[in-house]
Amino acid sequence: MTPNRWKEPLTGWRAWLKSGAVSNQTLVLRMYQLRRFAGDHAQRSPYSLTPDDLGAWLAAQEWGAESLRSYRAALRSFYGWAHAAGHTDTDPARLLRKIKPGAARPRPAPEIAIDQALAEADERTWLLLMLGSREGLRRGEMARIHSDDVVRDGTGWSLIVHGKGGKDRMVPLLPTVATALRARPRGWTFPNGKGGPITSAHAGVLIRRVLHGATAHQLRHRFASTAYQATTDIRAVQELLGHASVATTQRYTAVADGALRRVMQTAA
Repeated sequence: MTPNRWKEPLTGWRAWLKSGAVSNQTLVLRMYQLRRFAGDHAQRSPYSLTPDDLGAWLAAQEWGAESLRSYRAALRSFYGWAHAAGHTDTDPARLLRKIKPGAARPRPAPEIAIDQALAEADERTWLLLMLGSREGLRRGEMARIHSDDVVRDGTGWSLIVHGKGGKDRMVPLLPTVATALRARPRGWTFPNGKGGPITSAHAGVLIRRVLHGATAHQLRHRFASTAYQATTDIRAVQELLGHASVATTQRYTAVADGALRRVMQTAA
């Protein structure tokens, strides 16, 4: 629940975020983050907080670097908007120290788990698994596929993927995936029964259920690692994953078993 002192500011900020055509997933995340921050400062006006207050709150959280970076971004967005809109004379989030990305390691879903899940899954979940492990889609991107997004290209079929930040990209489809997508009824590929698509969270649940704990994100890591090992073309993998930075793609690509040992042997 949003504290009373924060309701009007968060409503205004939400409207501003929405005017920038951010994805619904991002909107929900940012509002959750600010409500959590507001809940811990329920007795204070948002515009009475200082840089020290914000920094102390972040420092008190037992989170990893990526979570801290995300909450810092939310605070920067909220207070940057409030200052620019004239709601406060200062921007306390401007002085928040940058947080270095964590040394994340790739965690591709095990091939044996994927193979078993593909063999056991129903038609819908099989397609979700293929879209994640063979096409590299995010769970939210899978959930929002529409029949109009499957288009013929020069050599076969491709998918218009509606990615993060409103950025679309074109991903070539494997013949088996193209056939499965084209066999689905027109409209949303994964309908929710109420006229819209399933949520990204529901897509994730369906995948975890058959992968026995592995996640949709680990399917993306599997795709990235396999594609890079086969081609060593990091830029192509970056484009297929829809990453803004090659550095992000590098964190997705696991080194093949035995590769480090082979490198060492060449230097012996």
